[in-house]
Amino acid sequence: MDLGIKGKRALVLASSRGLGHGIAVALAREGADVLLCGRSGETLEANCKAINAEGRGKADWIWADLEDENFVETVKAAAESKLGGIDILVNNTGGPKPGTAEEIAADRLETYFFSMVLRVITLTNALLPAMKAQGWGRILTIASSGVIEPIANLALSNTLRPALAGWSKTLATEVARHGVTSNLLLPGSILTGRLDELDGAAAKRTGKSMDDVRATKEAAIPTGRYGTVEEFAATAAFLCSQPASYITGSLVRCDGGAARSV
Repeated sequence: MDLGIKGKRALVLASSRGLGHGIAVALAREGADVLLCGRSGETLEANCKAINAEGRGKADWIWADLEDENFVETVKAAAESKLGGIDILVNNTGGPKPGTAEEIAADRLETYFFSMVLRVITLTNALLPAMKAQGWGRILTIASSGVIEPIANLALSNTLRPALAGWSKTLATEVARHGVTSNLLLPGSILTGRLDELDGAAAKRTGKSMDDVRATKEAAIPTGRYGTVEEFAATAAFLCSQPASYITGSLVRCDGGAARSV
């Protein structure tokens, strides 16, 4: 399928590794020009070299920290100077450390609210006028399956990610007439460093081995396995595509059927 995004300009947040990196690669392979963003300049530069070596889409990078108060201004200026603007925005952020609801401290809640929610909303608002003016845009926000089914021992993530669901749905209804879509993509258990961290925490908490933790989790997934970054990134690329122009205001799961709710 031709996704119709050759030459489109895409910004992917937190794309030095994991899901963000996978999405950047998938978009570039469809011919998009991609701006990678994160806090590891050496890794981002290597990622861009690999993408550019494939000779499909072009890639560049910027150093930017979601916790920096100048994050939005820094990223917007770089997007203008390096790509001339943005057609596709992939909002992706790291998640907080595991913990219970009783362990949520006010300072941690505030810190992660700024990096996981506020920065996403303010950056989107900064880039949105140009999308509306040109009559085409894609806003894809990566959240978590905890939005629809809270995940044990991830209380802080379960608290903050749902805020993005309400925001994205509201935004979708406001900008649809301008040719701009806004969707939320929810990963389940996808093989990344973040999943290693969470499974390791679960092993420590329960006294089980990492292999036992993973075997139990995989047994509860209808597909019987964890997902791959490539599978998740392909879903993301489609939601950013021209053929997906009638999909907006949606929560899309990529979880192997793990969530039990309808």
